[in-house]
Amino acid sequence: MTKVLLVSAPDGSFKSVSAKGHAGFGFKGKDIVCAAETCLLRTAMKVLNETEGIVLEVHSGNRGELSFSVSGNGDRERLKCIADFIRQGIKDLSLEYPKLVEFRELT
Repeated sequence: MTKVLLVSAPDGSFKSVSAKGHAGFGFKGKDIVCAAETCLLRTAMKVLNETEGIVLEVHSGNRGELSFSVSGNGDRERLKCIADFIRQGIKDLSLEYPKLVEFRELT
């Protein structure tokens, strides 16, 4: 199971996300659920990395672990959209694959 934790500010803007584990839908390297999670998170990370005024800190220690957080006073609307993007995408995966993806959010 992959456990994803999204941390957002009171206004709904993105602060950080962490994902740990493997969904277990398929073999390593061929797991469509892990691939979907990875695609969502890496896309969000790339957008944040290319956003002026945002400082991105990334941690990807072991296989099956990815976390990133932001600092700086960048575009609040962009940060809200990123939080919405991650929230909706990972929540949809957790609804479709409830035994493989756990989604939590802290505000």
